[in-house]
Amino acid sequence: EEESLKLAEPVFNAEGGIHGHPIHFTFRDDQSTPQVAVQAANDAIADHPAVILGSSLVAACNAMTPLMKNGPVMYCFSPGIHPPKGSFVFTSSVSTGDYADALIRFFRLKGRTRMALLTSTDATGQDAEHGFDKLLALPANKDIKVVERAHFNTNDVSVSAQIERVKAANPQFFIGWSTGSPIATIFRGIVQAGLDVPFGTTGGNMTYAEMHQFAAFLPKVLYLPSSEWPADGDPRLKLNPGVVAKQKAFFAAFAKVGKKPDEGAVLAWDPASIIVDALRALPDGATAAQLNAYLQKLKGQPGIDGVYDYLKVPQRGLSVANTIITRWNAKSDRWEVVAGPTGIPLAH
Repeated sequence: EEESLKLAEPVFNAEGGIHGHPIHFTFRDDQSTPQVAVQAANDAIADHPAVILGSSLVAACNAMTPLMKNGPVMYCFSPGIHPPKGSFVFTSSVSTGDYADALIRFFRLKGRTRMALLTSTDATGQDAEHGFDKLLALPANKDIKVVERAHFNTNDVSVSAQIERVKAANPQFFIGWSTGSPIATIFRGIVQAGLDVPFGTTGGNMTYAEMHQFAAFLPKVLYLPSSEWPADGDPRLKLNPGVVAKQKAFFAAFAKVGKKPDEGAVLAWDPASIIVDALRALPDGATAAQLNAYLQKLKGQPGIDGVYDYLKVPQRGLSVANTIITRWNAKSDRWEVVAGPTGIPLAH
């Protein structure tokens, strides 16, 4: 996220900054700890900013949220929080619930109805499982049958027993909902068990670090839901021209330094871009209250993730309508788009 903002800085300044003032991001390290995040936020608030960008983690953002009751605006880089409507807190990208919605629709429209589900036993995993239950209760998903439902602890070093049960249930697709090291444990278990069915997981795993580090044991067919950023000019999607322009600038900024962006870079870029555009539209020296009021009514705002509408989706601006499905291609080293908005499969 920090690298993304550093690359965004010259792009925004080349466009004139904000009312002629050059933009410079100041970074504070929360050390991935909620307590440190609160301290850093208090230090930042003492400078009376209109907006704070970050943190990157759910726990840190949740810990910082009470400090923003009357401002400044806080734009969290994690999609995993759910700020109250009208509050000073906003959240990046589409929600994990929309990821799951699009993924289920994709498999259903591909004619796959026998599903296996593996979630963690912690609060995040329980929330994910509850979300899947709500989706599977919808009339459109009545033909989908969960043939195996398994659980694991995020610190488990093996899930071989759970994977064997999944394999014995003969599913047509398998969803495992976790990120980082826990998802690597699932990947390993799938390969070791010889389970050869399409596997779907959250788009939070769309990082090159994971794809490269886990390359030796990735599932053969790996699907990941995403906002619209991986489209990168794909003519099949017919994206909004403003979105296309934002994506071109985004990818060009990274290409200029010989790098390719992934989910981490994406989560920071759009919030910064939206805030900069908002401050340009407001009077010079706009307050947190003015910025919040502007964002609450903002719609039709293009970003790399799609067109934002905060009236329709308060505090987030994006919905399942901005969610696509990708498939990891190790040979081309990219996430290839296989389904358009809401998870509807695309023709090859």
